[in-house]
Amino acid sequence: MDNQTNSKPSLKSIIIKAAIIFAVSYGVFFLIWLSISGYYGMAITTIASYLVSIVKGLDITEIVRNKDVISVGFIPDKHGLTQVIKTTLDIPTSNYAFNVPLTLAIMAAFFPFLKSKRIYIEALAILVIVHLLFVFSLEGQKVTSVLAAQGFENPGSVTIFFWEFLWGFVDNMVVRFEPFLIGAYLFLLRNKESVKKNKPEKTTQRQAPKKKKPTRKKR
Repeated sequence: MDNQTNSKPSLKSIIIKAAIIFAVSYGVFFLIWLSISGYYGMAITTIASYLVSIVKGLDITEIVRNKDVISVGFIPDKHGLTQVIKTTLDIPTSNYAFNVPLTLAIMAAFFPFLKSKRIYIEALAILVIVHLLFVFSLEGQKVTSVLAAQGFENPGSVTIFFWEFLWGFVDNMVVRFEPFLIGAYLFLLRNKESVKKNKPEKTTQRQAPKKKKPTRKKR
């Protein structure tokens, strides 16, 4: 029993190890992120913009990247040429992806204690979905307000309230707490896996076959 308790790492060593991994990985991810953030923002904005164009019935005229800012142009596709309204939206990548290096560093800090690749893929998928939802809701809210101001949509419709609520919720509640949400997700799954490992396996004891009594031969 003493050997088993001594072999387990102490809480202090676990915290120190996680803190060192977090600090080193944060610096590495921050430098990498500076060089790829523009391309990431371009990919996220392009996907979200096409989703908005399908939902709102719009055509995309341009998607242009200028360092951190992605500019997207929309026009309604269901109106005549005399009523075409071009709306250009500027979407800075830093508005929704500023926490990416911090989030990735938190994920790296969990790696010595949680090595399931599937869990990290799920965490990255959550991260990408949150960013897609941010750009999607932001573009939907801005385009809807422009169309309502020009008389293409009813200013008092439920859709305007929906887009404003969706973007406000994602911006204020989801994106800003993104590292905490990913960290909590990994922590809960780590506890779940540790419970599975420590759970004693049920051993099925096979019953020994009963010995047959020797039969006496009749004389």
